[in-house]
Amino acid sequence: MEPGERHPQQIRQVLLFFVFLGGSLVCSEPWHYSVAEEMEIGSVIANVVKEIGLAVEDLVARGARVIFDDYKPYLQLDPQTGNLLLNEELDREALCHFTEPCILHFQVLFENPLQFFQAELWVKDINDHTPAFLDKQIILKISEATAPGTPFQMDSAQDLDVGKNGVQNYTLSPNPYFHLELQDSDDGRKFPELLLDQSLDREKEPEFRLTLTALDGGSPPRSGTTLVRVLVLDINDNAPEFERPVYEVQVPENSPVDSLVVRVSATDLDAGIYGELSYSFSHVSTDIRKTFEIHPVSGEIYLKALLDFELIQSYTINIQAIDGGSLSGKSAILVRVVDVNDNAPEIVMTSLTSPIPENSSPEMVVAVFSVRDLDAGDNGRMVCSIQDDLPFLLKPTFKNFYTLVTESPLDRESQAEYNITITVTDLGTPRLKTQHNLTVTVSDVNDNAPAFSQTTYTLRVRENNSPALHIGSVSATDRDSGANAQVTYSLLPPHDPQLPLGSLVSINADNGQLFALRSLDFEALQAFEFRVGAADRGSPALSSQALVRVLVADANDNAPFVLYPLQNGSAPCTELVPRAAEAGYLVAKVVAVDGDSGQNAWLSYQLLKATEPGLFGVWAHNGEVRTARLLSERDAVKHRLLVLVRDHGEPPLSASVTLHVLLVDGFSQPYLPLPDAAAAEARADPLTVYLVVALASVSSLFLFSVLVFVAVRLCRRRRAASGGGCSVPEGPFPGHLVDVSGAGTLSHSYQYEVCLTGGSGTTEFKFLKPALPNLPPPDHRTDESHTFLKGFEFI
Repeated sequence: MEPGERHPQQIRQVLLFFVFLGGSLVCSEPWHYSVAEEMEIGSVIANVVKEIGLAVEDLVARGARVIFDDYKPYLQLDPQTGNLLLNEELDREALCHFTEPCILHFQVLFENPLQFFQAELWVKDINDHTPAFLDKQIILKISEATAPGTPFQMDSAQDLDVGKNGVQNYTLSPNPYFHLELQDSDDGRKFPELLLDQSLDREKEPEFRLTLTALDGGSPPRSGTTLVRVLVLDINDNAPEFERPVYEVQVPENSPVDSLVVRVSATDLDAGIYGELSYSFSHVSTDIRKTFEIHPVSGEIYLKALLDFELIQSYTINIQAIDGGSLSGKSAILVRVVDVNDNAPEIVMTSLTSPIPENSSPEMVVAVFSVRDLDAGDNGRMVCSIQDDLPFLLKPTFKNFYTLVTESPLDRESQAEYNITITVTDLGTPRLKTQHNLTVTVSDVNDNAPAFSQTTYTLRVRENNSPALHIGSVSATDRDSGANAQVTYSLLPPHDPQLPLGSLVSINADNGQLFALRSLDFEALQAFEFRVGAADRGSPALSSQALVRVLVADANDNAPFVLYPLQNGSAPCTELVPRAAEAGYLVAKVVAVDGDSGQNAWLSYQLLKATEPGLFGVWAHNGEVRTARLLSERDAVKHRLLVLVRDHGEPPLSASVTLHVLLVDGFSQPYLPLPDAAAAEARADPLTVYLVVALASVSSLFLFSVLVFVAVRLCRRRRAASGGGCSVPEGPFPGHLVDVSGAGTLSHSYQYEVCLTGGSGTTEFKFLKPALPNLPPPDHRTDESHTFLKGFEFI
């Protein structure tokens, strides 16, 4: 090859780029040069001056030099001639091995001004290596019973040259029993195969020595030889045969190392050495050799490494059994790795929303997550679940993704936090499960109005209380939280516009305590009611109401008041009693009332002093004054009785009244002035008549007012206690008390006539006789008198 030879049909173009600041020159396309390997050092490859068109003296001035990509000085630039000279002997096999073409890249550099020229040096292969066999001799043991046409594979020769300089052909020394056939391998190489042409006879020729020659395609060609020794064995007309052409076996992936996978067995009908079999793998991959091993004698296959179903699910192992005559039988083992449930499910959370408002709409997405299981079959099938007692639901979405959504409305007041356990269980044996805990909190919305502990509060306050007295409290709770649960109390406008509620009570807005603003008077106001409101601070605010009923308890602050006889400072009233009156005769009835109520208004009567003790008695229950015995001539005409009226309050209050009694001889002839004298007195003093009429009128009006006042009080008391109208009290009064709270008047069975007596110019009211006397029947006289006397009180 001539130095400086160009690559065929290669066009060189040199583009000059002048840069104003740098002034650099760059070759856009590389130069191509070729050189045969092992060319002598100093051989001219090309001339740079001719390539560029410069003068030789410019090489030194511009600092030209050659730089290879691997920085090795394969070439050198002669500055005197511009020739590129081979600096060292090149070996293509050392530089590129089996790579074809073999290209070395380099640049021609000019420093001043800076300029680069790219170039390639193609190293051409020469036939400098001879084909060589790895073994000096190849030994083939062939039975004499081998049928003609049987092939025997032999190792191929190696040649470091490439292309046509590599091994191209094989020849075999002439013989009548064998010939060669060339086979192509997957990588394009050729390998020899020895074919038997006719049957062998060990007795005639026990061994053949053949020369196998490998030829390359170089010029001149090179060759290498090896000796092929064919040993003819005794007749071995039976090749090993396996029990099955394919063994199928299932091995759990958790099988330990050195565990038995399968035992294969082949039989050979020959005897002796021809029946001795050797088991081995045939054309198996590296993974199989790392995972399995076979015992050459027993045919047992063991595990050398652990199996993993998730990586490899099955193995196909080719095995062979070779007998002593080099005959072989082939079979295959299909090892199926059985998955075991050795991978628990996995949960990967994608998103989680917490807290969530309690008024969230159904099927609101709370969390998104995915699940997976590396196992297969039932071991990889999964069931995802949560607790049953939760208002949430799992919904499968895309592939193995699930969403956790709300199933029903939430109520923070019932449960403010949910601990959700997501459980993923596979269907393997044993079942494996994975749990993931979520905490979802519920945020509050103002959906609960304040609730009072009672719909109606009844408070009792004793009259005459001190102002600003704490009389009770109302309480309301709100099931919400935060500002939604902060309760403010207030008084609501009363239904009765005439009730001065603002001057009666006040309420603490923070704790609901109620205070009486002024002293209450039972006689003026027995009870009143109003409504209180409780509102939260939510948005919008919610509120509720409760009824408060205040009952004013009576205090014994009113003494009994005597209606009859009048105690107005005028002349005392004189009661007339006939001397023929029997025991129990009604003399008079003391009538008194008490402004209080209840026990404070229960009155009892007592005779404190009498002119003649034992003659008169007072009925403690109703104040009736009666004779205690028959009157006699020896009894004095005039009698003075002092009657005490006492209530049953604590402490008790009382009042006293004085009665004057006049005994007369006959009830039909009362002690009255004569008509003439009366007329004269009337004519003499008309003012007395006017005074008597006026006094009678005032007394009547006063009695009527008292009756109306007592009736109104009873009606109001019953209305306050039962919320209705006036009703008559039920049940008997105590036996030792007199009920005067209803009317405080005389018994309905007595009506009295009033007469006017003249004397010293004064006027007196006298109860002369009962208009309709209620006397006992004659046959019960003794019993009635006895009963009457029991009710008397004597002094």
